[in-house]
Amino acid sequence: MNTSKRRWLVTVLLVGCAISAIAQDFKVGYINTQTITTQSNPAKAAQSKLEQEFSKRQKELTDQQASLKVFGEKFDRDAPTLSESQRIARQKEGAEMSRDLQRRQREFQEDLNGRRNEELQQVLDRATKAVKQVADAEKYDMVLQEVVFVNTKHDITEKVLKILNSGAK
Repeated sequence: MNTSKRRWLVTVLLVGCAISAIAQDFKVGYINTQTITTQSNPAKAAQSKLEQEFSKRQKELTDQQASLKVFGEKFDRDAPTLSESQRIARQKEGAEMSRDLQRRQREFQEDLNGRRNEELQQVLDRATKAVKQVADAEKYDMVLQEVVFVNTKHDITEKVLKILNSGAK
C-alpha cells in the first residue's frame, strides 16, 4: 500500500510540474467589451448614425405625447360642461389617441433596438478582428472578455481601441 501511495504522489507531483511548465508559456489577455462598444470611434459613429436615423420619429412621438397631454387637460377642463354623449365620444377619442401613441412607441423601440443590435454587431465584428490582430502580434494564447477579476497587465482593451480608432477614420 505504501508503494502505491508513493507512486500516486509522485505522479501527481509530476503532473503538477508539467502543468506549471505549460502555464508559464501560456499568455492570456483580456478585453473590456463595454469599453469597446462605448468608447471606440466605430461605436460612436454607430450611435451618431442611429440618433440621426431615429431623431425624426423620436420628435414625432414627443409631439404626439404633448398633443395627448393637451387633449387630456382640455378634456378635464371641458368635462363638466359636456353632455354625456360628448364626454363619451371624447373619452373614446382620447383612448384611441393613447393606444395609437403606445403602438407607435412600441414600434419605434423595436425598430431602434433592431438597428442598434445591427450596428453593435458590426462594431463587435471589427473588434474581433482587432483582437485577433493584437493576439497574433503579441502571441496571446487566449483572450477573454467576461471575467470577475483581471490584473491590468493582461488588459489589451486600449490596444484594441487604438486599432479600431485608427481604422475608423
